[in-house]
Amino acid sequence: MQYEVKYKPFCVLDVSLGAGEGIECENGAMVWMSPNMEMDTSIGGTANSKAQGFLGTLGKVAKNAVTGENIFRNKYTAVGAPGNIAFAPPFPGEILAFDINKEKTIVAQKGAYFANTLGVEFDIFFQKKLGAGFFGGEGFIMQKFNGTGTVWLTIGGGVAIYDLGPGESMLIDTGYLAAMEETCSVDIERIKGAANVLLGGEGLFNTKVTGPGRIWLQTMPVSSIAGEIGKFIPTSNG
Repeated sequence: MQYEVKYKPFCVLDVSLGAGEGIECENGAMVWMSPNMEMDTSIGGTANSKAQGFLGTLGKVAKNAVTGENIFRNKYTAVGAPGNIAFAPPFPGEILAFDINKEKTIVAQKGAYFANTLGVEFDIFFQKKLGAGFFGGEGFIMQKFNGTGTVWLTIGGGVAIYDLGPGESMLIDTGYLAAMEETCSVDIERIKGAANVLLGGEGLFNTKVTGPGRIWLQTMPVSSIAGEIGKFIPTSNG
């Protein structure tokens, strides 16, 4: 399998597959493909899950529901010959590729999932501190990707990458934390000063991420884009 991210900032993930190779993606992400690509839609959750029957299916549905992803995912396989397929996210931004293995697990914001090779597994990441869950902007639940393979995530705008050493921290405005290595921890820090809180436009808290580990920050969260567009949409009084 080979892939390339093209057409920035309106990114497309272009993937070339060998005969018999497959890739899984978010429901509705495919934009074009060669005729020999075969599609199979199923309940998403873990690409190589060993869970069977009703309980296994219910667990997959629950994971997708709480992490903000579609219940269904599409698997595409190149049948009889090499094939090509392309995927596009629903908003301008970056498509980031993460190589997952036993030593490297990635935690991402809800709704960031885009596509994956079939060895990647999905799970739920719970915030360990109540304050971070209530006030940090990322919620109690994020997505965790482990197993072996590649997962592609989408973020809004551009990406800033920082490597944090042990005990080193970064303060981040609500919604700008896109992904982090699982070795990082998340907390909150209250903004000091009544005038800063009331007039600064930054709210009450910032998200505090502490290393060791790498973090990926997005420069234009979808929530911010939606908020700006919403200002120009007329509201009905009736």
